[in-house]
Amino acid sequence: MEDSQTLIRHITQVLYENNQDWARLPEPSASSTPSAVLLLLGKKCEISAEPCLILNKRSQNVRQPGDLCCPGGSVSPVFDSWFAKLLSLPGFPIWQWKYWQKWRRQSPHQAKNFSLFFATSLRESFEEMRLNPFGVRCLGPLPPQRLVIFKRIIYPMAGWISHQKRFFPNWEVERIVYIPLRYLLIPDNYARYQITFSSEFNRGVQEFPCFVYETEESSELLWGATYRIVTIFLEMVFGFKPPTEASLPVITGNLTRNYVTRKSRK
Repeated sequence: MEDSQTLIRHITQVLYENNQDWARLPEPSASSTPSAVLLLLGKKCEISAEPCLILNKRSQNVRQPGDLCCPGGSVSPVFDSWFAKLLSLPGFPIWQWKYWQKWRRQSPHQAKNFSLFFATSLRESFEEMRLNPFGVRCLGPLPPQRLVIFKRIIYPMAGWISHQKRFFPNWEVERIVYIPLRYLLIPDNYARYQITFSSEFNRGVQEFPCFVYETEESSELLWGATYRIVTIFLEMVFGFKPPTEASLPVITGNLTRNYVTRKSRK
């Protein structure tokens, strides 16, 4: 794995070059509230001093309990617009992003949307895990993702932290999960997640690609929208694609109706 500064420069350049048409991708309809999430990376982690992906494990108090996810949530138009302006001041994370001035001159509407969604991702990360928003280095945007079940578009942003080593999860987060990037580049760590959806009304089975991360203490499974965001990032940055689904081993699971209908306290 490259040294951190070389890796940061590489990620920043690749994300910018692959997302220059970002503003022309489908935007959310007026009837839906967009969401933004933070693909958070950092050199230090619980396992060793190497680049890691840092995810939240959702608590039993929210929808999709037990899933791994990037911190994030819905845009708060008034507050996040103000916060985006603050983050764009000299010396702050958006202003320090290598391509900010160029993007703001060439595509002001695109740049405004980007700053809004990056601000949302940092605010939500502070609320969920007490991430210091002013200690995050902006790496750039990733392609928006459509959520089928919840009918909304999420806008992933990438960021890097160098100094913060401890997080304090709120009620939405069971714990923080660190995955070294090198584990994500091992084909044998991928599988098919065969899920039985069951409720009092119907029952069905679907399969999804997934990533399995096992340690001595636990076994974590990454799938769904977060899996798509992570694998898109891996392909863009490292040229890595998971094996074809047909060749993957099967892991089974069961989801009840409460998985998507559980009400949060928000």
